[in-house]
Amino acid sequence: MPHAAIALKRCFWVDGSALYDAYHDHEWGRPVTDDVRLFEKISLEGFQAGLSWITILKKRERFRAVFDGFDFHKVAGYTQRDVARLLDDAGIVRHRGKIEAVIHNAGRAIELQREFGTLARYFWRYEVDVSKRPKQLTQDVLRGITTAPEAIALSKDLKKRGWKFVGPTTLYAFMQAMGLVNDHQHDCFARKSVDDARKELSR
Repeated sequence: MPHAAIALKRCFWVDGSALYDAYHDHEWGRPVTDDVRLFEKISLEGFQAGLSWITILKKRERFRAVFDGFDFHKVAGYTQRDVARLLDDAGIVRHRGKIEAVIHNAGRAIELQREFGTLARYFWRYEVDVSKRPKQLTQDVLRGITTAPEAIALSKDLKKRGWKFVGPTTLYAFMQAMGLVNDHQHDCFARKSVDDARKELSR
């Protein structure tokens, strides 16, 4: 009689759907240095405000299609005609303020890129120091961590530079997803491979 497959232990927030499992297993927490992916994620985190991430994840491919793959050099040139086009698209979150914020932030991203060479070089200056946190990242511990000093500092700096929808909680979620911290549970199967990827990353 064949042995039953052993279920992988994942983080508490994964809902068991194939889409969410794949996102958790192959993306979340793995270090990202690609500027377009960083801009995409910070934009989608802004859209998520007040919603669940799975709602945004289900719409991500449509978001990519209508925002030129989140190429911020293209998005920065969007006009009111593009805003109207996006507000008419039922496949995304139709929120004028959030749509206009992405277009506005695209211009600010170009400015950051000019100043630092890459967005990655800027964002990775805010990598999270976890030395004062519990070593065992249990579900209860992680539920209590909604931001970090680095996310607060990043939020403050981005706001000073004119960015919108970049509060400390939003930015901490961005940092968790982009690998600036490894917040996989201590007993999650993906934690070690994320740690390994972070160790191999050239800062």
